[in-house]
Amino acid sequence: MLFNSYEFIAVFLPLTVIGYYLLARWLSREIAQSWLIAASLFYYGWWNPIYLGLILGSALFNYAIGAAIWNFTRSRNPNLPLLLVGVFANLALLGYFKYANFFVDNINSLLEVGWTLDKVILPLAISFFTFQQIAYLVDLYEENSHLYDFREYLLFVVFFPQLIAGPIVHHKEMMPQFEEERTYRLRWENIAVGLTFFAFGLFKKVVIADEIGGQATEVFSAAANGLPLYSWEAWAGALAYTLQIYFDFSGYTDMAIGLALLFGIRLPLNFFSPYKAKNIIDFWRRWHMTLSRFLRDYIYITLGGNRKGLAMRDTNIMITMFLGGLWHGAGWTFVIWGVLHGAYLLINHHFKELRKKLSPAKQLSNAKFQPGKIAAIGFTFFCVMMAWVLFRAENFSTAMTMYEAMFGLASGELHMRLFKPQIFIFMAALLAFCWFSPNLPQLMANYFQPPEGDGAVEVKPSRIAWKPNVLWAVITGVVFLIAFLSLSNKSEFLYYQF
Repeated sequence: MLFNSYEFIAVFLPLTVIGYYLLARWLSREIAQSWLIAASLFYYGWWNPIYLGLILGSALFNYAIGAAIWNFTRSRNPNLPLLLVGVFANLALLGYFKYANFFVDNINSLLEVGWTLDKVILPLAISFFTFQQIAYLVDLYEENSHLYDFREYLLFVVFFPQLIAGPIVHHKEMMPQFEEERTYRLRWENIAVGLTFFAFGLFKKVVIADEIGGQATEVFSAAANGLPLYSWEAWAGALAYTLQIYFDFSGYTDMAIGLALLFGIRLPLNFFSPYKAKNIIDFWRRWHMTLSRFLRDYIYITLGGNRKGLAMRDTNIMITMFLGGLWHGAGWTFVIWGVLHGAYLLINHHFKELRKKLSPAKQLSNAKFQPGKIAAIGFTFFCVMMAWVLFRAENFSTAMTMYEAMFGLASGELHMRLFKPQIFIFMAALLAFCWFSPNLPQLMANYFQPPEGDGAVEVKPSRIAWKPNVLWAVITGVVFLIAFLSLSNKSEFLYYQF
């Protein structure tokens, strides 16, 4: 069941919200939690009921391991082997479903051993709920958490607004909210803010991302089939995908925040105008923010971070980004995409250090027009778009066809029927929106702030600010109506596949 579907919007969501608040008011918050758990499991099982056993088994296993780790920790006798068993079991489960076919295919290609393995279907959300539970086990071992009630722990794992495609929530952000009585009291402000987030996110997905995604698919499909492309067609296709994944991910993030608010829960930010980034370091502070936080806290810092010199720091960055690329998909294009971003980060870090040595006294400018900043944003955007070609391409051959066409190394004869002048006007308008407009959290900042936690972002309100008045109600209603009427061609969010 997709957020952008009639059955979700018209049936599942209203029934779940109404039942939640009625049960909380007339019975108890525990019953309301159980209702939300049951609804979340129904939502997850809608795609394939057979995987309900997988997510429930994972939650039960991790809770049991966590309880054992907690008991050892309380007795001042931390049990590292028990933690390693828990982490290894989680990674083994993830590895089998996500990478088994990839591993077998590569072994067969290298050694020609003829291994066979039936196609393993990737369960939805396995990457997200696996990472969340690994973080919980590590924090229990390091005494950065305590053992929660199982019902609240299960709700933390299966809470449907963030279950399928993130954000990768942290127990420190979520568990305190589940324990607060005010979470279970109906507040019309939460409903208004949540519906606004949901409406604008839905519009980004079905009206913008899906529309522009058709242009990207045309070009990348042509490249995959070996058809020649004009340079401008390849650039247009790369730009179309760059905009598609931006509005697709931004739309999902807004919808997840809005849905959680309908239940009184605040999710962490996961997307904050990444194409406004002045460098790649800044980009990764804005793009998939909760994944960046997990990679930093549980991989990069665990490897030693920058505590053992620049050479080890650089190595740790490359390892972290290699794993980040592999997390996104079982394919070498994803791996190289991660390595490429790792190289970007190294160049960025060393350039910053060189600038600091050459001009230690940094001069701050209050000028509104800063050519250097504009150039930095443009160059960062260019580097990100170059990497997105690898990310989108089905294989290296497709990526190379795209790069050759983009840089004039191939002669093209393909004429895209869909690439008419209005498409370029549309993409130019979307770029202007990405670079110059406030994002939705900034519009809503007077009424929504993300939960406190490690890496939490304080969002400052923009000059254009949302208010609970008739004007904004009309704007939101029109945006929702346009999006709702555009639901005929349903498509999954891009991050569902990761």
